Amino acid sequence: MPGSRRNADEAFMIALVGGATVEDAARSAGISSRTAQRRLAEPDFRKRLQKLRADILERTASTLTTASTEAVRTLLDLQQPTTPATVRLGAARAILEMAIKLREITDLAERIEALEDEADDSK
Repeated sequence: MPGSRRNADEAFMIALVGGATVEDAARSAGISSRTAQRRLAEPDFRKRLQKLRADILERTASTLTTASTEAVRTLLDLQQPTTPATVRLGAARAILEMAIKLREITDLAERIEALEDEADDSK
């Protein structure tokens, strides 16, 4: 029976990560709501659930990063003089907004890294 519990736990976790409510995830995994709540109270289960969420988020971020190159090319293509002015304006706004956000994120990352370095040095 240990294999069936493991299968139920994995099905429960996958349903939760997919956005299901605890009750719906429990039902789809074939476990009771009470069992689902007990699993969620177990630190090991929560760690595995968090790792699964992090793995999926990392894969999603990688896919978006890959797709972003093509998206930028599309926005740049929309800047051609033959493109209607309203479309060019929209593309220009999108490019500028993304550039500003990227700069802000980069600045914050650099500041956090500097603070972490300071904290490490003071230990």
